[in-house]
Amino acid sequence: MQRRQFIQNASLTALGITAFGGIKAVTRSAAAGNALRVNGKRIESRIFELAKFGMDANGHGTRVAFTQADIEARKWFTALMQRAGLNPTIDTAGNIIGRRKGKNNALKPIAFGSHIDMVPDGGNYDGTLGSIGALEVIEILNEQNVITEHPLELIIFSNEEGGTIGSKAMVGDITKEGLQQRSQSGLTMGEGIRAIGGNPDDIQSCIRKKGDIHAWLELHIEQGGILEKEKIQIGVVEGIVGIVHWEVIVEGFSNHAGATQMNMRQDALLAASKLVIAVNEVITSVKGTQVGTVGKIAVQPGAYNVIPGKVQMGLEIRDLSAEKIEMLFKEIEKRAAMIAKASKTNIRFERQPNESKPALTDKKLQQTIQATAKSLGFSTKFMQSGAGHDTQHVGMIAPAAMIFIPSVGGISHSPKEFSTAIDMENGANVLLQTILAIDKG
Repeated sequence: MQRRQFIQNASLTALGITAFGGIKAVTRSAAAGNALRVNGKRIESRIFELAKFGMDANGHGTRVAFTQADIEARKWFTALMQRAGLNPTIDTAGNIIGRRKGKNNALKPIAFGSHIDMVPDGGNYDGTLGSIGALEVIEILNEQNVITEHPLELIIFSNEEGGTIGSKAMVGDITKEGLQQRSQSGLTMGEGIRAIGGNPDDIQSCIRKKGDIHAWLELHIEQGGILEKEKIQIGVVEGIVGIVHWEVIVEGFSNHAGATQMNMRQDALLAASKLVIAVNEVITSVKGTQVGTVGKIAVQPGAYNVIPGKVQMGLEIRDLSAEKIEMLFKEIEKRAAMIAKASKTNIRFERQPNESKPALTDKKLQQTIQATAKSLGFSTKFMQSGAGHDTQHVGMIAPAAMIFIPSVGGISHSPKEFSTAIDMENGANVLLQTILAIDKG
């Protein structure tokens, strides 16, 4: 395993703090007088241990939310939280929450964490790094007998990969329709929440109000290749894209493939194929970092000798601007109407619940992360996240920010997903020192 050179002798100067709103931004060195460092070997060991839950015979992960593998992994993680003195509880959305008392428990908590569920056949670092890194922060503070002024909360959100369900519920953004949506486990969201110890009938009771959390931080792998390509150690996330899904239904007419002449067909698959190309053309016609994807398709009746009469597809659009997402979708609708008319088919779009809104991270927290990373000797880059995260929802009720570390090869949502041990250690040290800087502020 190749390791990036970790600068161990970074000079630590006095901590400079400037007040601004509810969060105070660090303007100079963020690690003065504080030599606390995480245990990188323990982080890596726990990454590998957690990976065993849901691992198949080929070494691929199948820890989809609400499945038995997810339930067993949550039990394992909860036990670690108990051993760390966090007295974890499960809220009505299935989120695991552990609390460490501070010197002044009247203060609002500094919260941090991530998720441990996976996409089907996913990787071992997405979400799990932020969860295990957060636990490592607690462990180091315990071992060094450091008590923060603020209480601390470690939060493991439920079903992040299936629509950031736990964090949406915490900010009151889950609807009755959203609870009825089918999850990747086969259960509805409501059934899945019940399976992991939540209570969908009383899900409103898990809602946190604005101001209930002093600050939120999430450590995460980049899931892209920018940091590795530019040889940057720490990414400071400026914003998280919004994600909107549509179910697209294309209806034509099923008929005999041999007896129906080409000019008499109402081929739903042919129309759907043209729409897939149109989506790509619309998305790439506008400057920016927006992305659009048709990621699933099902054809009926699905026979060699029958003209497809119906096609169902999944359309996703992501961007930092909600307005741009809507503009792009309107253009896709126009192209769909033209395709439908020319092919004598019908195309309709059904917007899906549980969409994620774009979210900018807190500027003062960005500055604190930047100063902390620099004080530890790490190179940094301000960047956006092209993936969705729980942070974008928590940001609706609290100042929120994210710390990225490199993903080798820019690979994620794949068994080949990998981040080096030293990069994980670096990120967890930035998380630790950022929490301490916020606490002192």
